[in-house]
Amino acid sequence: MGESGIKVSVVIPAYNAGQTLDQTLASARGQTHRHLEIIVVDDGSTDDSAAVAAVHAADDPRVSVISQVNAGVAAARNAGVAAAAGEFVALLDADDLWAPSKIEQQLAVFARSDARVALVYTWFALLDGRSRIIKLGPEIRHEGDVLDPLAYYNFIGNGSSPLVRRSAIEEVGGFDATLRARGGQGCEDWKLYFEIAERHHFALVPEALTGYRHTRDNMSSDGLQMLRSRDLCIADLLPRHPALEHRFREGRNRLSRALFHRSLARRRFGEVASLAAAIGRYDPAFLVRMLRKLPASAFMMMRARHASGRDSAGVPPSARRGMNFGNIAAWESDDR
Repeated sequence: MGESGIKVSVVIPAYNAGQTLDQTLASARGQTHRHLEIIVVDDGSTDDSAAVAAVHAADDPRVSVISQVNAGVAAARNAGVAAAAGEFVALLDADDLWAPSKIEQQLAVFARSDARVALVYTWFALLDGRSRIIKLGPEIRHEGDVLDPLAYYNFIGNGSSPLVRRSAIEEVGGFDATLRARGGQGCEDWKLYFEIAERHHFALVPEALTGYRHTRDNMSSDGLQMLRSRDLCIADLLPRHPALEHRFREGRNRLSRALFHRSLARRRFGEVASLAAAIGRYDPAFLVRMLRKLPASAFMMMRARHASGRDSAGVPPSARRGMNFGNIAAWESDDR
């Protein structure tokens, strides 16, 4: 299958990704399925991203570079899809990595699936800034008609896992680039998956073939923006699926709880307060239930910070020891 004649277009949006893009391109070029075109969309980078991509393009004719004024990740992905010639599109963020057999295994699933399948995803491993595996992501097994679980949450977990029929992306109009203008980047992946699931089925390669790098600089690290993005997407999707209103609400609360605990664990107390206010406006009863479950140490830490006027950098190490707010990676990886 690695030598199959099926053409796959790899689309890599890159904005100031010079530190990771070389590894990302190496993992794309190293796929056992060789019939690829690899399209890097430089989204107005001010670092050496374009130069890094140019080195790979000079070394491998499958690599090409598109440059555009900064327009956001959705617009960059759409530009790459518009330039794609492959029957399938493989999306790859500029800081993520693939196992060598990823595309080959996904194509094998497509080959044995019926025509209703338009997207095949994989499990993933969470990576740190040095590309080391922190932990494996959850072993989700949603296949076929996945609209209900997708209304609840983005079980795929990242933007670098799916292999998608290009026609399915084009059918739904691509990624929603208006989210950026509306002040809510972050859930473009989830919205696209949902819109494809409205029309098609999903399938799975049950192996961790995608390396998802999650850092504090990622878009998904901005909790308030992620909530705004989720709310904008729900407002667009709910009118078509009123029967899923409860699932959308449950999922929104799940995401807000995860973002709240992450901000608390990172001692971003200003964001903690803003998130609590946003949660309270959306679902006051849920906020009360969530706060009741917080450990006493969390309230002590917030009270100490308020009294001293210091943020996380001002909390002495002795005050940090013994504070445990759960396994951050477990929910950072799949609650986008």
